[in-house]
Amino acid sequence: MFDLITQERKDQSLTFEDLVIAKATYEKGTKDEIEEFIFRLLDISGDNFVGKSDLESVVISIFNDILCIKDPEVTSSSDQDIVNIFLSAANFSVHDEGSNEETLSFEDFRRWCARLPSVRKLLGSLLISPDSGRPGFRIPNLLTSKGIDSNIILLRKEYAWHIGGALSQHELEDWKLLYHSAVNGHSFNTFLGHTSNHAGPTVLIIKDKEGNIYGGYASQPWERHAEFYGDMKSYIFQLNPVASIFRPTGANNNLQWCAVNFTSEEIPNGIGFGGRVNHFGLFISANFDQGHTFSCSTFGSPCLSNTSRILPEVIECWGVTQGEAQGKNDAVKGTVLERFKEDRNMLNLVGLANSSE
Repeated sequence: MFDLITQERKDQSLTFEDLVIAKATYEKGTKDEIEEFIFRLLDISGDNFVGKSDLESVVISIFNDILCIKDPEVTSSSDQDIVNIFLSAANFSVHDEGSNEETLSFEDFRRWCARLPSVRKLLGSLLISPDSGRPGFRIPNLLTSKGIDSNIILLRKEYAWHIGGALSQHELEDWKLLYHSAVNGHSFNTFLGHTSNHAGPTVLIIKDKEGNIYGGYASQPWERHAEFYGDMKSYIFQLNPVASIFRPTGANNNLQWCAVNFTSEEIPNGIGFGGRVNHFGLFISANFDQGHTFSCSTFGSPCLSNTSRILPEVIECWGVTQGEAQGKNDAVKGTVLERFKEDRNMLNLVGLANSSE
């Protein structure tokens, strides 16, 4: 980080100009500029590649940080499993002949960031003041009813952090467990009954009998419709054995599905995301005992499980409590230069601090 900010001068000195230029690039640059900066930060050897062992160290460091682990040297097998899940989202297309280590190119890294927006947000905010609003560092509070055994819960903190990467900060406050099949039974009607009182978005998580975990973020309530509905805020994701998020591509508007008590085969009863009728990106039938997942253009996603036919073992649904978005009223107070003090310092560097041009 120090070498990058000092523009590789190797003189062990940091000037105000260095800091302003780095923050301008790292925080206010284009998407490509920011990702190139992050990649260079991880490319310790400076050879334009990032080794798998280096990426693993980064992921371990991230979880030590966001989960406040006291002793980073202590890593349980379950912790290593989580690290491997995030590493599995990367495509190591280059092999270092000298060390036989798999490595990431810059394009590989960009694709990894696209699948793991939480990682991208965190690595893109390291120069921002470490307060509660720092992008990529917040994990939602997971709220369950008293008496529920925590061991049956699918949604781990690391999973919640990953899913929340595609959401705004005000959607990362409280997530409340609305339905759990082991507690409430495998019942579509019970599911709808428990989710109907929640007006906001929900997170649906499924573990199938092969052990794969995946699901979707539903931006709209689960309500009876005879056709697709929803908006571009919805997305689907994988949690285990690989972590990935797939957001809408704009190819179509087949985002969310909820059909109840229809008799036509053209309107299959159940809940789902993406794809097309009877060929969804993710679908659970109204019996809650089977479903399917196919690759779909709606989200640019692959089949989320080992096979297209899925047999759910556990189904969870969490209600997302949306806090207030950062004050619109605050945003209009003062002049531009008063509201953006960092920008003022940047202007000061070129002698325009007191100019509104």
